[in-house]
Amino acid sequence: MGTVIEGVEITHGRWHNRHSALHLAVAAAKTCLRRAGRAADAVDLLVNAGIYRDRNLAEPALAALIQQDVGANPEDPHGTGRGTFSFDVANGACGVLTALHIVDGFLRSHAIDCALVVASDADPGHGLSEGFPFSPAGAAVLCDWSDDDYGLGRVHWVNQPDDADCFRATVGLEDSRNVLRFAAADTMDQRFARAATEAARRCLDAASVHPSDVDAIVAAPARDTYRHALAAGLGVATDRIVVAKDQRMHTAALVAALDEASGRVPAGGRVLLVAAGAGVTAGAALYRKADHGT
Repeated sequence: MGTVIEGVEITHGRWHNRHSALHLAVAAAKTCLRRAGRAADAVDLLVNAGIYRDRNLAEPALAALIQQDVGANPEDPHGTGRGTFSFDVANGACGVLTALHIVDGFLRSHAIDCALVVASDADPGHGLSEGFPFSPAGAAVLCDWSDDDYGLGRVHWVNQPDDADCFRATVGLEDSRNVLRFAAADTMDQRFARAATEAARRCLDAASVHPSDVDAIVAAPARDTYRHALAAGLGVATDRIVVAKDQRMHTAALVAALDEASGRVPAGGRVLLVAAGAGVTAGAALYRKADHGT
């Protein structure tokens, strides 16, 4: 039994939304719900894992704005009426896996029946960032619960000391504006891959599963250097590791990779989800595909 992914959706930035993480997340969420045949007010929990957003907005939580625009019970709950709980999590490229871990806890306790994880990143706007490195993209993952032997397994986390040397994003005041700046080490991908390899091996060992026993290894971030280093660490061919086609995707990358891999995984097949990011933080979990959904 576990959290089952009912549907996924990816949106890419276009001229009208390339500076709006909010619009990208809302578009992905609405399309995901529509394709799954779910009404927005069926969503009990909405978790936003995106990081870089419009005008470097810090408050309110972007999840609340997404909930409002999606139409997921935006009004206050009345009496015994149903409501939607929404909040943000911030864990970079590991954000979607973190959100799925949280969602699994809510579903496992039967406090909710349906959850939506969203993630999006976009350049905050003209003059509000320097050398923005990520593609504008959004993602949505619709989740419910299965009492059968499907769904998300235990998530294994690894944290390795970094002192913010690998990757750093800071916002500082300049000319009365909050400007976003980035710094990354040349060894970033190798260090991310080491942490991801450790998390993946812990996950596989705990389940007594060998890398050759899984139908797909779905990973984030999508950069080639990280992908090759992770493959070497796990002792598998690089083409066994599925990543997003766009190497510049950030928080949406794990969802894009899962969408990419879904067609090659049969019902009952096993997927290893692996993500790594600044911290250095990495997480891994096994997911068994149900006979419906992703």
